[in-house]
Amino acid sequence: MSALSELGKLRGRGKEETPDNVAGYLFLLPWLIGLVVITIGPMLASLYLSFTDYSLLAPPEWIGAKNYERMLNDPRLLNSLRVTFTYVFVSTPLQLALALGIAVLLNQGMRGLPFYRSVFYLPSLMGSSVAIAILWRQIFGTSGLVNQVLMAVGFRDLPGWISDPNTALGTIILLHIWTFGSPMIIFLAGLRQIPTMYYEAAAVDGASKWTQFWKITMPLLSPIIFFNLVLQIIGAFQSFTQAFIVSGGTGGPSDSTMFYTLYLYQKGFAQFDMGYASAMAWLLLIIIGVFTALNFFVSKYWVFYDD
Repeated sequence: MSALSELGKLRGRGKEETPDNVAGYLFLLPWLIGLVVITIGPMLASLYLSFTDYSLLAPPEWIGAKNYERMLNDPRLLNSLRVTFTYVFVSTPLQLALALGIAVLLNQGMRGLPFYRSVFYLPSLMGSSVAIAILWRQIFGTSGLVNQVLMAVGFRDLPGWISDPNTALGTIILLHIWTFGSPMIIFLAGLRQIPTMYYEAAAVDGASKWTQFWKITMPLLSPIIFFNLVLQIIGAFQSFTQAFIVSGGTGGPSDSTMFYTLYLYQKGFAQFDMGYASAMAWLLLIIIGVFTALNFFVSKYWVFYDD
């Protein structure tokens, strides 16, 4: 008898909770519609188009895996992968190292911290903009600010850093490193969460600042470093605006700044080879997924969670 009464209470409680669930689903509805219409729908459409010959001007024609086979024999695609991997593997560690260094300095209790924090964060807001890319093109041009400064101190016969294939990619990497503000703010928040008692105990034991940094700061900050690393790698693989503006949309000189995303754009919206561009987009998704999964796998060897 008592079990039946408890069952009746539970059923009654479930009926009472139904209106709350409906309200929850209604609040979720805009996000679900956006997920299906803006994300999942286009992804499935691009997956289908990657197996077709589609030029935007005629209906797509099913060709199987030929677009993926073409990618294996496309030298410009292979070059774009080389340029993109170079950009990711060089710019991401340097950007994170600079962001961490600045965050550690700002965490020393200096006066005017909100001002400096805003100043250093500003490049992150503007770094991916068209205006900054154009400014970067002017700074590193043949008669730009960099060459004018170097000539003032005695250098002669300086190249145009943007127009030289040996240095063009380096200028874009430098632009990416300059936008260190976003990871710096996250590092700074993480540094503020480390209890000071660890540093006080280490100081009593005679540990130097350098030892405290490696033995206390780095292990306790490793989850934040991992978070920033994953975000910045994904963002670096998707970089487009800087290369597009600096190279004038060509990926030049001599394809030295032909990022994978830029080549994808050229295939899709300049040559109207949408089927091939869709296949390239899925390859990029797979590459990012593999690197993210690899990061999560390796993280168990160096990320310390204080639980």
